[in-house]
Amino acid sequence: MWCIQEITPEYRERMYDILDLYQEEYNHKRPVIGLDEKPKQLIEDKRNPIPMKKGISLKQDYEYIRRGTANIFMAIEPKGGKRITQVTARRTKKDFAIFVRDLLDEKYQNVEILRLVLDNLNTHNESSFYETFNEDEAKRILQKIEFHYTPKHASWLNVAEIEIGVMDTECTERRIKDKEMLITEVNAWTKRRNEQKKKIYWTFTKQKADKKLAKHYVS
Repeated sequence: MWCIQEITPEYRERMYDILDLYQEEYNHKRPVIGLDEKPKQLIEDKRNPIPMKKGISLKQDYEYIRRGTANIFMAIEPKGGKRITQVTARRTKKDFAIFVRDLLDEKYQNVEILRLVLDNLNTHNESSFYETFNEDEAKRILQKIEFHYTPKHASWLNVAEIEIGVMDTECTERRIKDKEMLITEVNAWTKRRNEQKKKIYWTFTKQKADKKLAKHYVS
């Protein structure tokens, strides 16, 4: 939010659209899902760290070995207390399209429509599906999806960023040496959060937005 210089009519329209979604009553047939990606650098210790003990923190050498990168997809249903994660090697159009298809077919097969809150990354659009699947399959998926985009420079409106922040704090903001270890750690974290049915309580409304941001509005 710190980077806001001016809020155009398009910015306001998109912001209001997402804030309206967050204020709706929970509807399991039309769930609102925040979706985002998190790049993760894979790093291995060059020397074995000294494990933490009671009253003594972990001791870790400053030198490390780079082992490439990975990507973590995050889909969070804030009012349903459910999140779906997946670790991939990259975050291409194909990776995005397959992740969304699997959301529909494996986790949300009984919904009327899946309403996705997304930022403006160039993979987050219909072309990803037509470039990944045949036309019939792409249409089958897209007829069950509704895209809701954050304004430019307003990814803070995506609840997925909140959940990624929690994941970093509790799990991924440390050295993880390879993709296999990352998958194990992220899956364990996701399972625990889902068993606890952790929700996100969004309190920033259109009224609060107008009060806080009106000085940035332009006609």
